[in-house]
Amino acid sequence: MRENDGKTYRLQAWAVMPNHVHLVVDVWETPLSKLFNFWKGATARGANLALKRRGRFWQREYFDTLIRDDEHLKRAGRYTENNPVKASLVAERKAWLWGSARWRDEYKRLPWQSAA
Repeated sequence: MRENDGKTYRLQAWAVMPNHVHLVVDVWETPLSKLFNFWKGATARGANLALKRRGRFWQREYFDTLIRDDEHLKRAGRYTENNPVKASLVAERKAWLWGSARWRDEYKRLPWQSAA
C-alpha cells in the first residue's frame, strides 16, 4: 500500500488486521474502487504465495466513509490505529507491526510526509 503513497493517493492511517484492513486515505484522481482493486490484487498474490495457496483471498466488498472535516479525520485515524489494541492483539498501538501508528513521530506525523 505504501508503494504509491504520495504518487496517486496519500495514506493517512492504516492497520492490517488478521482478517481485514482499515485504511484512511486521501483519494486524488484514481477512483477508490480502482485503488482497492490494485491493493487487493497485489496483496492477495503475495499472501497466496506466502501461504502456498490459491484462490480468492479478500472479500469482494469494502465499506467507505467520506471524511467530513479535520476532527473527523483525526477520529478516523485514531480508530484505525487503535483497532489492534481494541482487538487485544497488542497493548499499545505503536506495538502493532502492520499499522501506521508505529511510524508516527512525537508530533503524530508519518516521517515520509511533510508537516504541511
